[in-house]
Amino acid sequence: MLPTQHRGAKTKVTIKANDLPQGQLPALAPDPDHSAPTKAYPTVLQQHLNNMRKFSDCIILTRIGDFYEMYFEQVDQYAHLVNLKKAKRATVLGDVPMAGFQHTQLDRYLKMFVQDLGKQVAIAEQIRIPDEERTKVNGGMRFDRKVTRVITAGTLIDENFVNPYENNYLLAVHIDGALSSITDRGSKSGQHKSTTKVGLSWVDLSSGDFYTQISDLGSLPSLVARIAPREVVLENTLEALGQADLQKLLGEGAVSVLFHRLTQAPGLVSQWAPMLESPVPEEEHDHFTHQELMAGNLVLDYVRDKLQDTNIQLQPPIRRSGDEYMAIDKQSLRGLEIKSTLRDGLFQGSLLHSVRRTVTKSGARLLGQRLVSPSLSLPVIQARLDLVQEVLGHDALREEIVALLRSTSDTLRLLQRFSIGKGDADDLLGLARTIHVMARLLKSLYLHIDAREGSSGGAPADVGFLRDLLCRLDLEEPSKVAKAITAAIDEEGLNRQHSVELQARDQASDMATEVTEADMAGEKVPKLANRASKVTPAITMASIVDTSGEDIWIMRRNASPTLERAHEDLGSLLDGKYDLILQLRKQLGAETLTLKWSAQLGHFCHVKGKDAQASLSALHGARSVSATKTTKSFYLSDWTHLGTRIEDAKLRIRTEEERVFGKLRAQVIENLMKLRRNAAVLDELDVACSSATVAKERDLVRPTLDDSAAHTIVGGRHPTVDVGLKEQGRLFTANDCTVGSQETLQLITGPNMAGKSTYLRQNALITILAQTGCFVPASYARIGLVDKIFSRVGSADNLYQDQSTFMVEMLETAEILKQATPRSFVIMDEVGRGTTPEDGIAVGYACLHHLHFVNKCRALFATHFHALADMTSEFDKLACYCTDVAEDHDGTWAYVHKLRRGVNRDSHALKVARLAGMPEEAIAVAANVLEDVRKRIQPRDLDEELPRAVSAAAG
Repeated sequence: MLPTQHRGAKTKVTIKANDLPQGQLPALAPDPDHSAPTKAYPTVLQQHLNNMRKFSDCIILTRIGDFYEMYFEQVDQYAHLVNLKKAKRATVLGDVPMAGFQHTQLDRYLKMFVQDLGKQVAIAEQIRIPDEERTKVNGGMRFDRKVTRVITAGTLIDENFVNPYENNYLLAVHIDGALSSITDRGSKSGQHKSTTKVGLSWVDLSSGDFYTQISDLGSLPSLVARIAPREVVLENTLEALGQADLQKLLGEGAVSVLFHRLTQAPGLVSQWAPMLESPVPEEEHDHFTHQELMAGNLVLDYVRDKLQDTNIQLQPPIRRSGDEYMAIDKQSLRGLEIKSTLRDGLFQGSLLHSVRRTVTKSGARLLGQRLVSPSLSLPVIQARLDLVQEVLGHDALREEIVALLRSTSDTLRLLQRFSIGKGDADDLLGLARTIHVMARLLKSLYLHIDAREGSSGGAPADVGFLRDLLCRLDLEEPSKVAKAITAAIDEEGLNRQHSVELQARDQASDMATEVTEADMAGEKVPKLANRASKVTPAITMASIVDTSGEDIWIMRRNASPTLERAHEDLGSLLDGKYDLILQLRKQLGAETLTLKWSAQLGHFCHVKGKDAQASLSALHGARSVSATKTTKSFYLSDWTHLGTRIEDAKLRIRTEEERVFGKLRAQVIENLMKLRRNAAVLDELDVACSSATVAKERDLVRPTLDDSAAHTIVGGRHPTVDVGLKEQGRLFTANDCTVGSQETLQLITGPNMAGKSTYLRQNALITILAQTGCFVPASYARIGLVDKIFSRVGSADNLYQDQSTFMVEMLETAEILKQATPRSFVIMDEVGRGTTPEDGIAVGYACLHHLHFVNKCRALFATHFHALADMTSEFDKLACYCTDVAEDHDGTWAYVHKLRRGVNRDSHALKVARLAGMPEEAIAVAANVLEDVRKRIQPRDLDEELPRAVSAAAG
């Protein structure tokens, strides 16, 4: 313990010599040198680096002037993938890699980054910092580079590369249960999948659509296939799932999957209101299940996180139910080629391609949605068919509707631009034209209704369905908005502005091409700076103001009283400018005198030619700026004062134009709900006219739908094959299908290439078209509502999941046998062909037995195992049909695609082999082998063995 010391007292400390430090003392730490600044990156690079650390899973694009730029290691990772040239920026900390592109090319590179490479892109815009907020040290930063939006495949809004004919869905999935239970592979996994509840919520930010649905884990892959999202969001608790488990969970596909941690606590439906154009009514809150609520929270929180400060407005959520739509499983969507072909994945050749004659982009999207979700409501289907029949029977009305619809804009996506604070004068004019079209359509359709109900040729027509449709159109307020837009925007001025912009873009493109060609040829790159500076005033509005004072205005002068006064003031000032020019030319005796402005010199007077030699003494206060032998420029206070007033007047006009534009945009947003509902009516008219057009072109008929469990199709044709054959000048062989009443199961045999698979598919597609509300390719069709369609056609190895062709086939077959109900429609083609004939026959028989006695559904079963016909001869609800080959006495033959009752026990495989070009030597060998096999397997063997096998199976 140290002795107590007193202030001011002398102290004495004694230390022994051995306790003194020995040897060289350690060096003292250097004093901090406050005069030497710490080395650091320039502010813009530091901002970029900070954003890279904050958004570590994104490519960062920072706006710098007219360019978007990448820096640091991301340049080496991504620049070469999108053909951007790598450069370097020198800093005190060393060279920093950089690459960039002009801001006008943003959509082009976003498409490559987001859609082609599947990356997320964070856009850091340069936001000007107000003078009062800037620090006083070195003037402070002028701009803040802040990430304003993260762009992913599912959060596209108004990008030009968004497919206008398809929805751009973002899907969120919430799954009840722990991770271990989700990946359960036990024997009860099938039962577990059907009892594990799943909540889905999906949005299309480009149109404002918002949906929710509850389902089960087993149905999830098919729902994902039907929704066809561009991006799937899962809760971050599922991030431990491997790729194989994800595929089993969501199904195969090229969809982008991301994991998200909720940034806000899960909320109630009422808390969704800030992101909706109108809140969900309180009485509907309890309708949303816990799973739907969690999925809705997940998708909205993800959108908030990616859009940052962008205020998105979605439509109120629509609850989807499995009881409202026909279920088409994932395999059937692919096998029936609903939206793309099975072999190449192309749109051309699909069912949608063959029946789509829509003239609007939103109408095309609606038709695509209906085809993958056919209705189970008879009133809904009948109303759609009534509308198709009405426009089909009145060509003049249909042609008028189609002509008017062609002049409309994609209203849903256009409105979404306004909801996020975007949208320009062209969008306003497009919306106004669409509203005018709505008014004309409304008038024409009401005239049509009056004519039909007042028909003197018989009983008044029942067109109540048309009145119901038109009652949904609300044009009172939207018409006022359209009138205000048309009265305010100067379309001629807008067209002139487009011409100027197009000319500037063309010139920039030409210069870029010139530089590229010179670089590729190894020639000297041309100097373009001087050429660009000589652009005529018509090309760039900010270059030089000449004597004409010509400017491009997009608003009419009378758009507002303030704007009208501002134009009058500008007109007076321009008149004063013209008078000043005449006065100065007279005083100076120089007819070439002009009054100009440039960013470098400000307002100045300019003369050229012989007038450049004139003395300025006649002009009081004139001060020379520059002079050559042929030109002279000088300042004059009269022009400086007048020019400043002219620029102030133009600024007032620009400001007032922006105010008027903002007011118009606000009026649009106020009518957002009405405009969206009106647009939905236009889409329904477009789809109806499309179906009527196809029906007229291809001689389609209106199907009759009822609550029975039977199909009666007379003269049915395959929707896409029929079109392909007609293009080749050939006719399709129509076939009848009567299944579900006396016979619930058809066993179909026949040669290869004789049309068995086509027959199966065409009846499934006719069913889908009928419940979509379209006319069908047949002479007559009466169809009982189908709750689920299953298709087991075509197979391939799934080597990634270690599944053979036969395993894939059995997995699909198992799902059908477990899920098909008495109201389902099943087509099965060549079940069991992936294994030995004996095993294949056994599996095929088991399927037929289960379909007949357990599922009791309508089913078409095609096979080359002819023994199945004998084994099922006692099935009272099963009938055998076949196709055939017709052979002439000279050895020629032709397929008979017409279905008939009976069994065809010859597949004629060698005929098909010869058609395919198989060498004759090989065909001869095959013929010898086939003959030998037939000799060894006698019919009596089957007569003895089959009854025993069937009896054992029944036992």
